[in-house]
Amino acid sequence: MDIHFSPEESEFREAVRAFLKEKLPAHVAARGIHGKSITKADHVAWMHTLNDKGWLAASWPVEYGGTGWSVVHKHIFDEEYAHSGAPRIVPFGINMVGPVIIKFGTPEQKAHFLPRILNSEDWWCQGYSEPGAGSDLASLKTRAVREGDHYVVNGQKTWTSTGHYADWMFCLVRTDNEAQAQRGISFLLIDMKTPGITVRPIITLEGAHYVNEVFLDNVRVPVHNLVGREHEGWTCAKYLLTHERTTIAGIGMAKAMLARLKKTASIELRNGKPLIEDPHFRAQIAEVEMQLMGIDMSNMRILAAARDGGVPGSESSILKIKGTEIRQAISYLQSKAVGGYAVPLLKDELGHEHDGELLHNDYSTTSTCQYLEMRKASVYGGSNEIQKNIIAKMILEL
Repeated sequence: MDIHFSPEESEFREAVRAFLKEKLPAHVAARGIHGKSITKADHVAWMHTLNDKGWLAASWPVEYGGTGWSVVHKHIFDEEYAHSGAPRIVPFGINMVGPVIIKFGTPEQKAHFLPRILNSEDWWCQGYSEPGAGSDLASLKTRAVREGDHYVVNGQKTWTSTGHYADWMFCLVRTDNEAQAQRGISFLLIDMKTPGITVRPIITLEGAHYVNEVFLDNVRVPVHNLVGREHEGWTCAKYLLTHERTTIAGIGMAKAMLARLKKTASIELRNGKPLIEDPHFRAQIAEVEMQLMGIDMSNMRILAAARDGGVPGSESSILKIKGTEIRQAISYLQSKAVGGYAVPLLKDELGHEHDGELLHNDYSTTSTCQYLEMRKASVYGGSNEIQKNIIAKMILEL
């Protein structure tokens, strides 16, 4: 097993850097680097740029518009992408429901939905978590009753990211109340414009509106929007979650965050000495950097195995745990490095342009928003406690 980059892979890295430098608008990159919000129009425009290049759906097969990249090429792209400040690729269409439709969908579903995802015509949200059914997802209560050519759906979803923007939701519903646990769950595609759907905002700690509650009252969903077989939606759900947990590790993002932390800590303070010269703080940076190097090496071993035909199993849970813990640690150190500038941010500050000053509203916004956002990283996608149970069962056979 060779975990080093080949000359071709190194050339690919340079090609990605050159593309991002040329095509990524400077104002969009600056806002990304400094934690500012961007408009949906800017986001969609950048997705079109990636799609025109053929680089939007990195994990899709070529015949459906994917890149045909190896897992190593995908890893390289993710690293360079995070470093550039480019807008995050909204994962719900490209990285979540898209692969599920490719794997389990009908020819008609593939022909209709996949091009619309690539062209950003449809934005998606995820209807998984419910009150009382988050990490214990199999206990979900939302029901779908078959009536002729439709399912009638009733229930509630929560923590629905981008639900207020979404055109469609991929949703887990219970279609057999007599079945136990994971059995009797189906995977539906629901048009968010359907009568009976109500979206209510949940404002998170940093003052942002990203997640929502979604109420479904007698929502009629055509039977042809069922993905896979009725009562066997858990198979789709597991397939999706494995992909989600691996990407949640966010190694490329962590590297970009660490570089920014070092830059912040190198700024001279009022006493004339940068914080990075403090032995205790430097040791904290070194500790988190060693952990990041360790998970990066583990990720490279997993990628090398996948390149040789292997399939990630419990490794995705390991990456999810350590990746989120490392990003939480970096965001904490970033707040310490900024010091008094890491004040609770004002909501309107997220919309300000980058003013060019290192220690001003840019750092207040980035540090506070990043720290608060990272608190939830160890919960979504299956809490880290649940991931440890998965590891225990799959590796330790407990």
